[in-house]
Amino acid sequence: MGTTLVLGLGGTVDYEVHWDAAVIESLASRFGIRRVELTTMAPIVDERSLVVTILGFVRDGAGGERFVVSSEVVKEFSERFATEITLGGTGVRAGIALDRLGIPSVQHLVSIDDNVRRLLPASMSYVSSATEDTLDPHLIVQYPAGTTIRLDDGEIVSPSSNRLIFANDPPNRNMAITPELGDALVDAAALLVSGFNTMQDEDLLERRLIELDAVMEHLPSAALVYYEDAGFYVRRFAERIWSHLLPRIDVYGMNEDELQEYVARPVDLLDPADVASALREVHRLIPVPALLVHTQHWAVMLGTAAERHREALESAVQMAATRYRLGDAFLAADFEATRDLPRSTGGGAVASGVERLIPGAVGVPAFRIETASPTTIGLGDSFVGGFLAVYAPVRQPQP
Repeated sequence: MGTTLVLGLGGTVDYEVHWDAAVIESLASRFGIRRVELTTMAPIVDERSLVVTILGFVRDGAGGERFVVSSEVVKEFSERFATEITLGGTGVRAGIALDRLGIPSVQHLVSIDDNVRRLLPASMSYVSSATEDTLDPHLIVQYPAGTTIRLDDGEIVSPSSNRLIFANDPPNRNMAITPELGDALVDAAALLVSGFNTMQDEDLLERRLIELDAVMEHLPSAALVYYEDAGFYVRRFAERIWSHLLPRIDVYGMNEDELQEYVARPVDLLDPADVASALREVHRLIPVPALLVHTQHWAVMLGTAAERHREALESAVQMAATRYRLGDAFLAADFEATRDLPRSTGGGAVASGVERLIPGAVGVPAFRIETASPTTIGLGDSFVGGFLAVYAPVRQPQP
């Protein structure tokens, strides 16, 4: 059994803006934005189209990740708000969650700058393919349930809270893989693969997958391979991933947004039969030993290896709930305290219902958290960290 958790493939610098409905409303008025033109799918070429897209997501209560034509659009928009600089990327945020439990990790990074050096926890070492310092921030917008924005032709009210990501990040689009990753994998207990979703050049993606195939030969045979889907900018690219990695993937994770993209229809997340039908459909498309879908209500895993990961699934839901109520400012004791909190009634009904409908499925309800200031940013990433914590062979005492 290996002794390290290796998490990749790319990290980011995030500009987390503090939601201010008055600023959004002012921008909507300035740009003359009307309800009829709201969309989440149009190209984001300037600040106006960015606001149109944000409002489209707010109207639907949905989350997502979108490409922006220039990092300058991100910087211009973020300057209008109180903004916190943080580190992102599934691997990095999963590593930060692990750090709170005293679990070290090795990160594979594709970009580096002083923000990364300053903010990366000491428990997280890294290998990097970057040849120079660069900064291409990801804009993170977290909006609350019930936020109201008045437009010229009416108002929109968000039915739920969610988070949005907007970026133009050349290093992550390029996703260069350092040969040092192979050395890091020699003693790995688990490898997290994520980040290919931001790539936009199909030939380059193919080359990167061939390179990853090669370095994964260094993995011990017993190492766990966890792949997180994370929403492709170009959806058909997922098929490239499947052609290379499906034989190596032990756990394939995604959230409700990606689930609904794959089945190309809305899924009633509180209807066990509808959820089970969608899960079966996606599992036929992605036939891995353990397909994992995590949502605000529940997390469900199906496949021949699902039962083997029940403890990890419980840990993952517990970690996401801990971040939801406390952000990054939590200790191992806070993580343990989350276990005693009440669970989602609707989520419990789906978890048990899917277990009845799909033989071998494992369902875990989300926790019911009451907080005036929830953190919706990075919950899926923290979920992954909580899952991998169960497979961590090394734990360090917290300061």
